[in-house]
Amino acid sequence: MFRPRIKWEHRPVRLGDGRIRIGAVRGIEAAVVDPDGWVWALLETLDGTRTMDQVVADLVHAFPDRSEVEVRATISDLIREGYLEDAAEPVLEGLSAAERERYGRGRGLWRWMDRTPRRTSWDVQLLLRQARVVVVGIGGVGGVAAWALVASGVGHVHCVEPDVVELSNLNRQLLFTEDDVGRSKVEAAVQRLRAHNQDVQVTGEQLVVDGPTVLRRLAARFDVLLLAADKPAGRIRSWANLACRETGTAWVHGGYDGPQVSIGLYRPGGGGPCHDCLYAEQDARQATLPPRTEWSPGTGSGAAPQAVNAITATIAGSKAAHAVMSLITGVPTLRTDCQYGYNIVTLQSRVVGLSEPSPLCPTCGPHP
Repeated sequence: MFRPRIKWEHRPVRLGDGRIRIGAVRGIEAAVVDPDGWVWALLETLDGTRTMDQVVADLVHAFPDRSEVEVRATISDLIREGYLEDAAEPVLEGLSAAERERYGRGRGLWRWMDRTPRRTSWDVQLLLRQARVVVVGIGGVGGVAAWALVASGVGHVHCVEPDVVELSNLNRQLLFTEDDVGRSKVEAAVQRLRAHNQDVQVTGEQLVVDGPTVLRRLAARFDVLLLAADKPAGRIRSWANLACRETGTAWVHGGYDGPQVSIGLYRPGGGGPCHDCLYAEQDARQATLPPRTEWSPGTGSGAAPQAVNAITATIAGSKAAHAVMSLITGVPTLRTDCQYGYNIVTLQSRVVGLSEPSPLCPTCGPHP
């Protein structure tokens, strides 16, 4: 690093009690104990106007009890933790001036969340541009997710959906308008998404997912599969789990159950539990408990349709897109092979997952 500079988003604060806070946000911030003030003096020089050698020379001159080795080690720690960037970063290649203007605000957020040293502050955006994502189900969740991915500059977004737009969709499926009622969802979605960002390749196909074979074919062509379809309930996520394990494709699911929003993200091949592991363990635990009885009028063909509005669909879709981009870029570093839940009644969240694969899992467990 030639001219080290603290990332603007990580600018430090001296707390007045001998501590310094850098990073500003939980999950990113760190506290540094600095009783004699030399670390603060170092941070004050890390504004990108000095070379590394000049910074070290200035600090050693101001604080003779600090060695050059110690100062360089502290700067190296700040670089390794992702708090510094190079004010003399190389000229960017791969993004046009218009793209840099379009994604400039996003660049700031990626830079804020990113704790990995990068060649340039645009490297995360370039990773998105090179990525290919398939979104299965372009309804409330999938439509929002597809829009977020296209708006964020993911290079290729492929939309898969069998249905046409219905009036009852319009309370939550934000890609569609009243003029689209009766129109193929894929056709309408692709048109809207292309109009929003012509630098992204947006494609689509009207397709029924009737088993893991269809999902396997899709997963093999893309870097990440985002499953936002919910039918057949209880089966389609297991189909995606099987397909993505066989192809080695990272995948995300997003959905809702009334006010409970959930997403899951998985990276096959890393030795962690798969989607079906959690349910195998839950089924085994339930089998040891007294039997439950469902309310009979609430079962069968008379069951009410899913309770959902624009809020739950949008939250689920946005969180799912965030998970997809985390899998692509590593920013932020999210726990994988688990599920995240968010309750809009309490505004509280939780993480559900296993620490290791389940031996009871029908998909990845040992089989005779």
